[in-house]
Amino acid sequence: MSKKETYQIEAEYTDTFGGEPNYCWVKRATIELPQGASLHTITKRIRKALGLTGLRGRWEADGDSWTFHPYGMCTIAMARVVY
Repeated sequence: MSKKETYQIEAEYTDTFGGEPNYCWVKRATIELPQGASLHTITKRIRKALGLTGLRGRWEADGDSWTFHPYGMCTIAMARVVY
């Protein structure tokens, strides 16, 4: 695929303190996806890249950014599109 047919997402997974990202430790990943990828594909790839496959949680989407709050954990995953 050419660069025009894909886009990149930068993702971070970190701990929280008081519900806010703390960055005591952080795991980062860059994901390349085809244009027109479904929300399911996007969230699945983000979770796989950050090692969160199998964790249940709550997703929040805001345009070109996503946030994942795993249930029962003081952590957060954040991702955003970078063109």
